[in-house]
Amino acid sequence: MWWVVGATLVVALLATYLVWTAGRVERLQDRAELAARALDAHLLRRAAAAAVLAERRYGAQLYAAARVALEVRPDEREAAENDLTRQLRASQLDPDDPDTEAVIAASRRLALARQVHTDLVRGARAARGRPLVRLMRMGRRRPWPQYFDIDDPTLAAPEDILADRPGT
Repeated sequence: MWWVVGATLVVALLATYLVWTAGRVERLQDRAELAARALDAHLLRRAAAAAVLAERRYGAQLYAAARVALEVRPDEREAAENDLTRQLRASQLDPDDPDTEAVIAASRRLALARQVHTDLVRGARAARGRPLVRLMRMGRRRPWPQYFDIDDPTLAAPEDILADRPGT
């Protein structure tokens, strides 16, 4: 009789653990997908701010890079964003321009969103990579979360630009 109670308890604990693990995998996957959407929104904001800045002051190359970043297909997004970052760094940004401040602020928010996304993807991939999760095929309905690998999008702030100038 006691072995029936013991076996039932073991089965109940195992089932509870499996349900909890499946829920955790799903939650981590959801959070990684939400972080990817937030990252996409920040990428669009930075590209739009860069397009406005380029249209008003900095010319065709920066504007073209910003437009490409706004209109690119998802599989080519990383290359377009890296090109936009290079164009922004190559431009001599005016520290007194409010459009420059908007691009710098958008770049800082983008860097933070990219870090959050990377952390959540790492957690989701680690959870899905555990042997029990793979054995039970938890999370199989969704694709593996993907990293978004771009150069550091942070630009120098206007006060950093002024500090680098001689005589100020």
